[in-house]
This record gives sequence, structure tokens and C-alpha cells, in this order.
Amino acid sequence: MNLDDFRGLRTAPELSAEQRQSLQAQLRDRLSACEWFTVGVMAASADEAIAALRQLEAALGWDALSLGGEPLPEGGVFLKGNQRNGTAMVRAEAGLGLGILISGQAPSNPDAEDTWGPLPLDFFAAEAIGG
Repeated sequence: MNLDDFRGLRTAPELSAEQRQSLQAQLRDRLSACEWFTVGVMAASADEAIAALRQLEAALGWDALSLGGEPLPEGGVFLKGNQRNGTAMVRAEAGLGLGILISGQAPSNPDAEDTWGPLPLDFFAAEAIGG
């Protein structure tokens, strides 16, 4: 399984420990070629989306994004974060799948730009990455 296998999926698949490890290595390699990132989190609740974002930030050593969009919506949400401007917003969104999408931005190297995912919401949890 590789990151390209996720293209077109609506919801993140279940992954074995070995698949997670391989995908995390692939992702880190691709992220290293980019200058900054946007992230999208499709989740059943705002709390779930924010938790996935915070795990991603911690695992990748990113500065925490400033969260806007209060009050947080009830039910299904889409969280959109932008590393370049340091902000994230949560909006109500029904009918989405579940997972994390990361888009790498590389104006100086457009061939490195891509979107990866959807990855499982716990993909960056410390226990999921062996931390």
C-alpha cells in the first residue's frame, strides 16, 4: 500500500501497524519536499477534528494553528487549516467521509505539490506512530 492508493477514497481505510509505519515514512519523505501545508480534517465532531489536528501538529513538529470559528458546530465537521497563515477554521459539514487530508505547497518546486489522504483520524496519535 502506498499514499497514491488513497486517491479518490471518501473515508480513510483501516490500517495495520505495518501499513501505518510504511505510509508514515512515505508521507514524511513527501512532506520534506514541501515548504508549507494545508490540512483538512473530516470528522463526526469538532472535538474529534481538533484532536486529530493537534496530534498531526505534535507528530510533525508544526506550530499549533490558531483555531477560529467559535462556537464550534455540532455534528459532522470539516476543519481546514493553513500553515502559512497559522489558522484553522471548523465548519459544519454533513455527508463527508472521515479522515485527514494534507496538501503540500511548494511554489519553488511545483512537482512536489500534492494532496495525501484521507488518512485515519488517529494516524498521528503517539501510539499509532510508535511514540
